[in-house]
Amino acid sequence: MSSSAAAEDRARTGTPGRAWSWAEAAFPVGLLALGVFTLVDASTIVAPSSVNTVGPQAFPYAVGVLLVLTSLALFVDLARGHGGAAEEGEDVDPSATTDWATVLKLTGSFAALVVLVEPLGWPIAATVLFGGAAWSLGARPWWRPVLVGAVLAFTTQVLFTQLLDLYLPAGPLEGVSFLG
Repeated sequence: MSSSAAAEDRARTGTPGRAWSWAEAAFPVGLLALGVFTLVDASTIVAPSSVNTVGPQAFPYAVGVLLVLTSLALFVDLARGHGGAAEEGEDVDPSATTDWATVLKLTGSFAALVVLVEPLGWPIAATVLFGGAAWSLGARPWWRPVLVGAVLAFTTQVLFTQLLDLYLPAGPLEGVSFLG
């Protein structure tokens, strides 16, 4: 095998020793920028004088440092020649058209959540979202995803109110003690 063929093979398979492209560096650059932004923004948090242990800056600083370290590790990995493998292709029919009816149903389900969450509350609005999204993606019979959506919506409502002490809108169910 000639040296140019070997280089092409390394470039195609993502093996060490190949040159990396700037497109591969976009992700580590983005992580680095996000990490630096997080660190700078964390330095603007004002902690009350009553904080004598870990203040509110600790978590943002930890996240910022982890983002910067991860981006640096990715840069080192790219410099050593470990890049992404070239993709052979997707398992998609290129001649297929977009199913706009499904897109509209999904958009409608999400819009229903946005419109209904305040007047009807999270449990009912999230049930509509989950049931509508599953139905538009082909779930049959229609009542099964609605039932699963109701279980998930009520479970998240109870977990948020009881464990996290965060209150999602409950709508007409506002008086029920464990729902908020």
